Amino acid sequence: MVSFVVCVLLIGLMILGVPIAASMGITSAGIFAALGQGQYLAVMPQRIFIGATGLTMLAIPFFILAGNLMNTGGITDRIFTFARAICGHWPGGLGQVNIFSSVIFSGMSGAAVADAAGLGAIEMKAMTDAGFDKKFSAGITAASSTIGPVIPPSIPFVVYASITGTSVGKLFMAGFIPGILMAVAMSISVYITSKRRNYPVDPKAIFSVRFRSFIRAVPSLFTVVLIIGGIWGGYFTPTEAAVVATLYAFILGAVVYRELGLKDVLNVLKQSMLQSCKTLFIIAVANFLAYFLTHQRIPNQIITGMTAMTTNPHLQMLIIIFVLLILGCFIEGVAVILIATPIFMPVVNAMGMDPVQFGVVMILASMIGLLTPPVGMSLYAVSSICDVDVVSLSKAVLPYLLGILIILLVATFWPPLSMVVPNWLA
Repeated sequence: MVSFVVCVLLIGLMILGVPIAASMGITSAGIFAALGQGQYLAVMPQRIFIGATGLTMLAIPFFILAGNLMNTGGITDRIFTFARAICGHWPGGLGQVNIFSSVIFSGMSGAAVADAAGLGAIEMKAMTDAGFDKKFSAGITAASSTIGPVIPPSIPFVVYASITGTSVGKLFMAGFIPGILMAVAMSISVYITSKRRNYPVDPKAIFSVRFRSFIRAVPSLFTVVLIIGGIWGGYFTPTEAAVVATLYAFILGAVVYRELGLKDVLNVLKQSMLQSCKTLFIIAVANFLAYFLTHQRIPNQIITGMTAMTTNPHLQMLIIIFVLLILGCFIEGVAVILIATPIFMPVVNAMGMDPVQFGVVMILASMIGLLTPPVGMSLYAVSSICDVDVVSLSKAVLPYLLGILIILLVATFWPPLSMVVPNWLA
């Protein structure tokens, strides 16, 4: 009964527009009080403090800051120019460039909204000027932004690791192949649509043009080598990688490219602080919600209920995925991870699934949530920069959602897809 009340109250508050952190706090504190267990509210400040002050959490504001510095300091513009010279002549033209740019940017930022709002603005303008349908351009821009949190580095993976104690490095490596396959699936969809609608392609760039765009982009592209190479090589931890990425992005924008002035830096710092505070406050309150769920033995109730429904682990995983996708329609991706992970981890452990593999499943499911109304953050980010309403944009992303869903199911039921890289590097 308590678990039912928790679900109804929590989701109901969010649907009514109550901020996510407030919804989680009201639900946990309110039910504690209603059950006559108000003494446990004394733990609330401690749990909230612990939830946002771990070393792993330090990576989040720095990755957010790094992404904003890249968008302001000229890094994303050079990435797009390089990607256009490489694959602008492929069938699908700038649609393929859009995807390739997001793959490169994903190795630097790890935030879908940063990709959608920063790189997406450049991509939308170029595609509109080239004669692409605005809805098609907006759809691929929103969809390709979801590649960012899957290919390392990744803010959602950091959040998941902070809850489960799983290695951030292994999670980063586990997301690499699924992220590349997401790009391939989107590329195929763009190819089919572009052929059918006869969208334009760029003339094939000659070698000298490609070489010049590569030289201009080398300092930006080195960000990927610095972050991923540093983590793989054991030179620094993922948290330290976030700090290195921020410092490098600042040096590129302010010293090398000289496109980052004092006013720009202040605006970036302000924007990043607001985004970081919002994200970390949600994580902090979610830590108390996790304490409340554990205290009320709600994960045990979920396990009992699912076991009574079916003992087949494949069917249980399908149920979990279904629940995650439904939650993603109403709750922002990071919040889904924070709420659902403590509930489903005991079930996953009982199945014998590696928590690294389940982390990939969680993040892929949350990426689908970024593209589904009414709360799809990438939809709103792209809608705000391209003047396409959310309903039309939701329809435009459907082919890409299908591709992500297929990869999600394969990652769920075929462990090597996500585990081969971390096992190889172990």
